[in-house]
Amino acid sequence: MAFDSLTEKLNSIFSKLSGKGKLTESDVKAAMREVKMALLEADVNFKVVKQFVNSVQERAVGEEVMSGLNPAQMVIKIVNEEMTELMGSETTELELQPGKQMTVVMMVGLQGAGKTTTAAKIAGKFKQKGKKPLLVALDIYRPAAIKQLQVNGEKQGVEVFTMGDRHKPADIAKAAIEHATKNKENLVILDTAGRLQIDEAMMKELEDIKKAVTVHQTILVVDAMTGQEAVNVAKTFDEKVGVDGVILSKMDGDTRGGAALSIKAVTGKPILYVGMGEKLTDLEQFYPDRMAGRILGMGDVLTLIDKAQQTLDKQDEQESRDMVSHLKKGKFDFNDYLNSLKQMRKMGGLSSVLGMLPGLGLKKDQLESVIDDKQLKRTEAIVLSMTPEERMNPKLLTPQRKYRIAKGSGNDIAEVNRFIKQFNQMSKLMKQAGGKKGKRRRNANPFGGMGGMGGFGGMGGMGGKGGFPF
Repeated sequence: MAFDSLTEKLNSIFSKLSGKGKLTESDVKAAMREVKMALLEADVNFKVVKQFVNSVQERAVGEEVMSGLNPAQMVIKIVNEEMTELMGSETTELELQPGKQMTVVMMVGLQGAGKTTTAAKIAGKFKQKGKKPLLVALDIYRPAAIKQLQVNGEKQGVEVFTMGDRHKPADIAKAAIEHATKNKENLVILDTAGRLQIDEAMMKELEDIKKAVTVHQTILVVDAMTGQEAVNVAKTFDEKVGVDGVILSKMDGDTRGGAALSIKAVTGKPILYVGMGEKLTDLEQFYPDRMAGRILGMGDVLTLIDKAQQTLDKQDEQESRDMVSHLKKGKFDFNDYLNSLKQMRKMGGLSSVLGMLPGLGLKKDQLESVIDDKQLKRTEAIVLSMTPEERMNPKLLTPQRKYRIAKGSGNDIAEVNRFIKQFNQMSKLMKQAGGKKGKRRRNANPFGGMGGMGGFGGMGGMGGKGGFPF
């Protein structure tokens, strides 16, 4: 994720403070100088950094903090609060017209920012909320732009309105509104054309669209990887056509993340969503407090829970409940293991889950070095090569059966033996954890009771590549 480098630097700075019993004013000022450098290196706007550091320092040198029982934690708390304030404090939703009235949303941004994909992501998100969206292809210049929107719209089960590339975008928008009215579609998303850079022709086209139809929300999509430049783009678009909110795309990339910390402070425009991947489901609501927690290495369990509730269906939830029931009874078999893998994949994979958990302190490249997707597939093949009886009762696995499983899964017998041994060890640990914690839990949450996280609970046993996959 973005901010990996910033998170690492801030954690290093705060760990130095934690090593001191009492903090002096000079300690705080020295730490804030390091924080300032870390933020500037993350491509945060200079004026924003200056104001942020001054605000933290002013609060942190107070008598209450200096003489507190844990002054270092007090400083971290202040940094967290100020960072949340910097990104907007409150969560802002895409503002829709009340009731069944039609809402027209115009997507704007530079070419390559991910505007077309983001438009489809929004359509899918609001379709799940009961809206009837219509995607409108207004990019008549970029080769295959219309086709891209049609493909994404089909994947989301959302209609795409197009008149080809021989009509003016303003005329297409007008016809799309008439079409939406006839078909009772109440969320019209206009996917406008971008340019490699801001020019007068682009702005004139957007102004013409706004004159032709009533646009309720103008949403700017900016590439998070452009850093401070994203802030300049946001300012220009707001001055020329007016912007109601911002979506940051490519936040899962290896970016410094300065845009997220600067846009609201510089432009006053809220960040609505962040794109966390290429899948059409990888669009997260932007929560300033949760993002601040991620940046400071505190994890983001609330977003993890939200993701589970959105992606895991009733069957997954029942399987999770069954798994908790098995753990309470001291049982954990290979079927539970397969269910865990299936649920993790739906949530973006094990690295995505681990990246949101507090206290692990693993960067994206570290997660990739620990988690071997090929190893996960090999172990899944081993389990799928077992009979239903063998999956339910691992004690049936005699040497002869293991040889058959190895041959069927395309693995060495040594690999099969190693996996089964690790599974038995992990199973014992999970039985112990399930037995102790299960007594105090009546209901399973979407993870199957966070104590076991639907089979994810043995994360401490990863042991690196080639080890037990969770």
